[in-house]
Amino acid sequence: MIAMKQDYARISPSTVWLITAPLRAWFSPVSFGLENVRKGGPYLFVGNHTIYGVWDVPLLAAELYRKKSIYLRGLGDHFHFMVPVWGDFLKAIGGVHGTPKNCSALMEARENIVVYPGGGREVCKRRGERYKLLWKNRTGFVRLAVQHGYTILPMASVGPENAWTILYDADDFLKSWLGRILTKKGIIEKVFRNGEAIPPISRGIGPTIIPRPERFYFSFGKPIETAPFAGGHNDRAVLFGLRKAVSDSIEEQFGRLLVHREQDTQQGLVRRILTRL
Repeated sequence: MIAMKQDYARISPSTVWLITAPLRAWFSPVSFGLENVRKGGPYLFVGNHTIYGVWDVPLLAAELYRKKSIYLRGLGDHFHFMVPVWGDFLKAIGGVHGTPKNCSALMEARENIVVYPGGGREVCKRRGERYKLLWKNRTGFVRLAVQHGYTILPMASVGPENAWTILYDADDFLKSWLGRILTKKGIIEKVFRNGEAIPPISRGIGPTIIPRPERFYFSFGKPIETAPFAGGHNDRAVLFGLRKAVSDSIEEQFGRLLVHREQDTQQGLVRRILTRL
């Protein structure tokens, strides 16, 4: 059972903008490529999950809702819905378990959907994985897009990965005495998905977990139409070809956003000082 239109609260654009005001003040986000997004959609937005996976999504959602009248329905990892209060909150605003059945139902309802194929593994970043897509061999999102004739909108986020410095990651834990014991007992495999669901320990400003106020840069690429591939939702060549087109677009957007980040002179003195602590 998923939350359809009548089962969740679609907050007004002005309220969403107000709620996300503190995040905008802290991260000062800027967006590029909104001209590639037609007002109202519907789209399957596909992006990169950033470390911890919660800071940039509200800002992206607010931007699309306010400027393009697009209310995103998020496909979330099962773990989110196991957390008391948090899981209920996500359901209340339209989030659903990220299953093929739920995604298909949302597409049948012509909803705007956001998916991060890297899932929990991409959230639980390890050292050296900044702005890398960790998608394994997943093609479920393109299969459903082809099956339902959905337009895919690749998007990218840069900035969150720079807000923290990873001190201790899953690799470190798995090598520790506790990690080795839990591995032998099968707990790492069953509970932590072979280590993929172990979040890193990071520092933000100074020794604290408070994220550095790095500016967030968002980009929306050119739409990728799936209509020409109608009937090919079980064709491996079609699926991997579309998957590559999406990942290539996101990685190209990474490049442009990282260059813009390096050349950005409008961040302000206080922000520049805090991001170096």
